[in-house]
Amino acid sequence: MPPRAKELTPTQIKGLKHPGGKRAVKIAVGGVSGLHIQIQPSGAKSWVLRTRYGDWAERRDDDGKVIERGRKKREIGLGAYPDILPGAARDKAREIKAKLEAGIDPIAERKAAHAALIASARRGLTFADALDKFAAEKVKEFRSEKYRVQWKSTIEKHALPEIGSMLVQDIELQDVLRVLQPIWTDRTETASKLRQRIEAVLSWATVQGHRTGDNPARWAGNLKLVLPAPSKVSGAANYPSLQLGDAARWWLALQTREGMGARALEFQAMTATRAGAIRFATWDEFDLKAKVWTIQPGRKASKIAPSDKAKRIPLTDEMVALLESLPRMKDSEFVFWAPRGGALSDATLGKVMRTIHEADQKTGGRGYVDAATGEQAVPHGLRSSFRTWVAERTTYDGDLAEVALFHKVGNKVQQAYDRSDMVERRRAMMGAWCSFLSGREAEKVVQLEGARA
Repeated sequence: MPPRAKELTPTQIKGLKHPGGKRAVKIAVGGVSGLHIQIQPSGAKSWVLRTRYGDWAERRDDDGKVIERGRKKREIGLGAYPDILPGAARDKAREIKAKLEAGIDPIAERKAAHAALIASARRGLTFADALDKFAAEKVKEFRSEKYRVQWKSTIEKHALPEIGSMLVQDIELQDVLRVLQPIWTDRTETASKLRQRIEAVLSWATVQGHRTGDNPARWAGNLKLVLPAPSKVSGAANYPSLQLGDAARWWLALQTREGMGARALEFQAMTATRAGAIRFATWDEFDLKAKVWTIQPGRKASKIAPSDKAKRIPLTDEMVALLESLPRMKDSEFVFWAPRGGALSDATLGKVMRTIHEADQKTGGRGYVDAATGEQAVPHGLRSSFRTWVAERTTYDGDLAEVALFHKVGNKVQQAYDRSDMVERRRAMMGAWCSFLSGREAEKVVQLEGARA
C-alpha cells in the first residue's frame, strides 16, 4: 500500500506554487487518499480525486503472465480552488469514494442531474412565449401575410387571456376547455381552428422539451369526449348559398348592376372560384385565345400552396366576353380594380350581393337566402350552389366538380399519380353552369354531355 500523504493545512495549500514548465502538476493534499490539488502553469488551482473502483481485474500478456492487476482508475474533478475550500473538497471526495464503492458512477449521476436541471428550465416556458417561438417558424409556410397575421391573432385574442401566462407544462384539459367552451357553439369554425393551433403550439413545446405527457388540446380520444363535434353544432354551418330555384332571377338582377364589383361577382359566379382568386387576378394570368386562366402557386389570396402546382381554369365564351368588355386602368395589373387603384376590397363583392338581396325584398320579394338557414346568401356560397347543381341537376362526375373547386380528389396515392386537371371536360361543365345561371334550359344538354364525360 502506498504511503498516505501528509495532510496539508489550508494555509499550506494556499501557498503552493507551480514548479515551472508547461504541464499542470498534481500535489496530494492528504486527509482523503487520492485527493490532489492541480496547479496549472498559470497558477490556477482545482481539486482532483484520483481513485480506483470496481472489481479487481488482471491484464495478462500473450504468454499468460500477469502484467497488471488492480481496479479501474478514475480521475474526477471536484471544482476550482478557492471556490471550494479544503474542508469541502475533502468532504466531497469522501462522498464520491463512498458512491464508487456502492457501484454508483458519480460522473454519470452528475450528468443526469445537469440534464434534469436543463429540462426543468426548459419546461419553465409560458404559453405566450411558446407561441412566439413556434409562430416565428410556423407562419413561414403560409401563403399570405393576411393568413400569417390571422393565424396568430386568433390565439392571441382567445387563448392568451386564459392560458398565456401559464407554463406549458402546467396546461391541462380543463385549461383548454376554458378557452374553447365560450365560443365552441356560436363560433364553431373559429373555435375548431383555435383548438388545432393550441394543439400545434403544445406539440412543439413537447418536442422542444418544455413539457411532457399527452397533449390536452388533442381531439381524438380527448376533447372529442367532452365537446360536441363541430359538424353537430350551430356554429359549424356552411356559408349561406344561393338556392338553385333563385339562380336565374338573381343572375338577371346582377346584370342590371353597374360597377367593377358587380362584374367581379359575375365572374366569380361563372367560375365558381373564391373571391380572393378573383380580386387579385392579373391580366398576365389569362390566355384569352386559348381560353384558359392560370393561377400560379403561392399567388396572393389564391389558396394555392407554394408547394402545389399551378391551377388552370377553363374559360367559356361567356367568361371571355365578360373579360373583353372590362375597362382597363392605366398602370394597373389587376383585372378587377378598385376606383382608387389596387385590388378590390374583401367586402366589395359581399356588398353587391347584399344590395341585390335588399333590393329584391324592397319590391316584395323574399330576397336571396340559404334554404337551410334562411340567412342571406354570400359570394362564397355560390361555390356550394354550383356543387349542388352538379349533384342534383346533372350527371357530371362529382370528382370533376371537386377539381373545378380546387378540392383534393382521392387519397394521397391517387393524387400523386392523377395529374390531369381535365380542363376540356370542365370547360363543357362550366359552359352548362353558365347556361343554367342565365336561365337557359340546359339540363337535357348537360345530361347528354355528362353521360359522355
